[in-house]
Amino acid sequence: MLQPLVDAFWNADVWLPPNTTWEDIAPGPHKVVVYADHRHVFFPIPLAFVFICLRFVLQRLVYAPFGKSLGIKDTRPRKAPSNPKLEAAYRASPKLKQPCGLAKQLDMTERQVERWWRLRRSQDKPSTLIKFCENVWKFTFHTGNFLFGLYILWDKEWLWNIDHCYIGYPHQGVTNDVWWYYMVSAAFYWSLTISQFWDVRRKDFWQMFVHHIATVSLISFSWVCNLHRIGTLVLLLHDCGDVFVEAVKAAKYANYQRTCDALFLCLIVVWIGTRIFMFPFYLLWSTTIRAPMLLPMFPAYYFFNSLLCLLLCLHVVWTFLILQIAYKTIQAGMMEGDIRSSSEISDSPENSNHNASNCTNNKKST
Repeated sequence: MLQPLVDAFWNADVWLPPNTTWEDIAPGPHKVVVYADHRHVFFPIPLAFVFICLRFVLQRLVYAPFGKSLGIKDTRPRKAPSNPKLEAAYRASPKLKQPCGLAKQLDMTERQVERWWRLRRSQDKPSTLIKFCENVWKFTFHTGNFLFGLYILWDKEWLWNIDHCYIGYPHQGVTNDVWWYYMVSAAFYWSLTISQFWDVRRKDFWQMFVHHIATVSLISFSWVCNLHRIGTLVLLLHDCGDVFVEAVKAAKYANYQRTCDALFLCLIVVWIGTRIFMFPFYLLWSTTIRAPMLLPMFPAYYFFNSLLCLLLCLHVVWTFLILQIAYKTIQAGMMEGDIRSSSEISDSPENSNHNASNCTNNKKST
């Protein structure tokens, strides 16, 4: 019963260039080139859980001891006193909206409610050591993956002439090294998508979630459509900037301020150079302007290109945040805040004072 729907979804007129069928690019012993097998698009999912387990082992045996040797403490904030009614209100909405109403219901002062709320919020926040381990793990992967990608692409013609991403398409073979580069990269982003729900929750949670989904979709669609050449360039370009993003965060958590400031300067140069200039004016220009000159367009390609445009929008948002931190750094004389996110979600004393003053004013008015 579902076969007509499956056939409609995998319609070659949607996924492939005109006059091309799935049989034309199916892998086989008698084919001139080794085509990408679309069934391999599911391989990274189980591999993602291997990455999650590997991260857990490295965090326990390598990253945490290394962080402690740098003086990073695994201290946890003290727990909030047991209060079932406040706990129920907190679980319903972690953001304190009406401290006055809760205070009246529980026969407490607004200040007591706010103090309990701050303790409860901080109770869920991970320690600095855990955040350091998370960033070192990402730094390790992005550094290794960037060097591996650079190594395998160094002798590939499309690295030096992007037109070769389209010349001869879709009859472009996949070598073993490109296969591993794709599978490992996809597995890592799958692991980030899964683990993001228990990792350090930052203010750009949903932007990062959209980024991971867009990246996984790009890798999957480019693999199915045999657009792996342009896909490898996208991966290489992104890993380059992410190396410095995670390095800056790790140095900040370790209180290596001078190292952090130097890395932050490198980050600004690399990030703007790759994400704001090379990505739109070289890569996206090629996929949007140059590609239609070299190959016939098809519906799936437009979707692939729209995902690249979505990534560009996220790049612009994060660049704005990075430049905000750079401006504050110039004013303060040292790097402050968290890259790509203002900070972890928390209640600040300023907000608490503001709420308390509002409650006081409300009481006076009544």
